[in-house]
Amino acid sequence: MSSIAARAALASVAVAVLLILLKAHAALTTGSVAMLGSLADSGLDLVASLVTLFGVRVAATPADDDHRFGHGKAEALAALFQVVLISLSALGIGFRAIEQLAAGAQTGHAEYGIVASVVALAATFALLSYQRRAIAATGSIAIRADNIHYKSDVLLNGSVIVALVLDQYLHIRAADALFGVGIALWLMWGAWRASATAIDQLMDREWPEEKRQRFLAAAARHPELRGIHDLRTRTSGTRDFVQFHVWVAPEMTVVDAHRVMDEIEAKLQQEFPGVEVLIHPDPEGYDGRLAGS
Repeated sequence: MSSIAARAALASVAVAVLLILLKAHAALTTGSVAMLGSLADSGLDLVASLVTLFGVRVAATPADDDHRFGHGKAEALAALFQVVLISLSALGIGFRAIEQLAAGAQTGHAEYGIVASVVALAATFALLSYQRRAIAATGSIAIRADNIHYKSDVLLNGSVIVALVLDQYLHIRAADALFGVGIALWLMWGAWRASATAIDQLMDREWPEEKRQRFLAAAARHPELRGIHDLRTRTSGTRDFVQFHVWVAPEMTVVDAHRVMDEIEAKLQQEFPGVEVLIHPDPEGYDGRLAGS
């Protein structure tokens, strides 16, 4: 699965390079602040995609003596780095748009910007489709953050086209600058959304309740279990971790308890592939909290 995420990250890098070349020419030719904002966003996309590629490769590194739970949180750190870049880009674009709005500047040669934006839209749609398949296969948080990045590009490139048409062909001079402000606000909103999942992983947030209930139902099917308590869940990169206590018959031997735990783990691995499970057996009715454990 890590190779799928790595290929998706490489595809993101390739698309970012293509869009930078197209938009740099268009921004220089048209003088559009909306196009400049789109160029800045693509430049940050390239940096963010490189960080994503690094993040998924580090996250795929096997657990070692110093990182017994693996390196999955490298993806969350990569996603947060992207958020910082998006936020800085949005602030820069917003200030530039306000300056142009105050100056009353107008764009030129809108056709170059329109063609560049249409090509950018086609490339972005292709990348989004590929990223969706990679996210479905791996659950990668870094690829998901990158996907949010490029989803914003669809609206951004469409906005550039509208801004250039309004500014140059319909002679609405404030249109380009106003669209630039709108793009900056959209980028800030995207940064906020991208940060939420990364922070949840770094803070070891519990799984969504629906997923927790499905897991409990699957674990409770074993006929020799008398109950489940103290369920704890978290996600790190593309890996899920679960630990919980189960009640078994007090007279059950250690060998039998070990057998039951192995059977439960095997069943859970079938229904939740890749999850790392830690089960602690307790005699029925025992509450470790009362004993101070």
